[in-house]
Amino acid sequence: MIDLTRYLAPGAGVWWGQASAEPQPLVHALLDQIGRLGPRRAFCGLSWDERLTRELPEALRLVSYGGLGELRVLSRAGRLDVLPCHYSALPRMFAEGHLPRDVGFVQVSPPDADGTCSLGIGVDYAADAVAHTPVLIAEINQRMPATVGTPRIPLRRFAAVVETDRPLRQAPERPPDSTDQAIARNVAQLVEDGNTLQMGVGPLPSAVLDGLVGHRDLGFHSGMISDGILRLVDKGVLTGARKEIDRGVIVTGAALGSTELYERLAGLPVEFRPASYTHAPATLAQLRSLVSVNSAIEVDLTGQVGAEVRRGVLIGAVGGQVDFSRAAALTGTRSIIALRARSGDRSTIRPALQAGVVTTSRSDVDVVVTEYGAAHLRGCGLAERARRLIAIAAPEHQEALERAALEKS
Repeated sequence: MIDLTRYLAPGAGVWWGQASAEPQPLVHALLDQIGRLGPRRAFCGLSWDERLTRELPEALRLVSYGGLGELRVLSRAGRLDVLPCHYSALPRMFAEGHLPRDVGFVQVSPPDADGTCSLGIGVDYAADAVAHTPVLIAEINQRMPATVGTPRIPLRRFAAVVETDRPLRQAPERPPDSTDQAIARNVAQLVEDGNTLQMGVGPLPSAVLDGLVGHRDLGFHSGMISDGILRLVDKGVLTGARKEIDRGVIVTGAALGSTELYERLAGLPVEFRPASYTHAPATLAQLRSLVSVNSAIEVDLTGQVGAEVRRGVLIGAVGGQVDFSRAAALTGTRSIIALRARSGDRSTIRPALQAGVVTTSRSDVDVVVTEYGAAHLRGCGLAERARRLIAIAAPEHQEALERAALEKS
């Protein structure tokens, strides 16, 4: 096991890559040695590491941009310090030292003939953080594919390395159900041939991608890609032929999917770029055909979106939702928020946001979609917005929503 006391000076802050690119052996070494290292502040994004959440030592203070994956366990326990920032702000946060950046843990591909390694499927914020991190420690994983789009890292840049040959973590995903598919059909009707798509990962985005098989020349520019793009590439739908920039190329910061996706990346027209490119306003403003599709926990009758808190627990993030929604609404084609009409026996369309936390403002939302239809909000006043949103709410909740709307008017 690597001795981290040699590389972490007293009080030095740490960050590491997220999701399938999380350098688990290095994170576990930190957990094992924190007693000798002393109190630390560490940053990570989406994590699926159950040990991190089950065994987080008191001496390790964890900060993230959201309660994603297993981190929601820490959020429930009040042990996660969440920075409510746009994903596009993370590069600046590292540059200005607002995030811990003394030591960085990365998972990289084996070195090439020139002795350089790729950040593989986890470029996102890691590539931006590397530039401001004096000490880098790498897990060189024989299974990590070398990807293109971002400069590689010379071996000499790493203070230490550990070598592994372990499968990349596959994204946990349940198959889309009938509700997801109904929402996806409604979203697909809002997408036109030649549009450039942005969406996240999970059952609903997967269903949306599957619902676009009849489209032509779609592009893709997003913070993450999943297995859904494989099906559209194979069917000749995702060509990027009409993209205003990066024509013919799928642009992403990370891949979260199956082993098949990771193994096929070398044969796909995919470029992995840092968050300072994928989420930058200057980049997104050039994508005039951009259609953003983002999820929500709740939407109020004016169109405000809550995507972070459910029943008092932070389980989501601001993330890239506002970056893409605002760009799609202002300089692109259409900003779509898609959600189920019900959460248990409650309506997700509400008179006011139950959590009281606005993730995306009503001015950045063009269309809200549920399994019951699409509410077009662009150009509508508050009364008309409420009427249209009530029309796509779960039928058993519509009467109560109408009463609430009348009381507010």
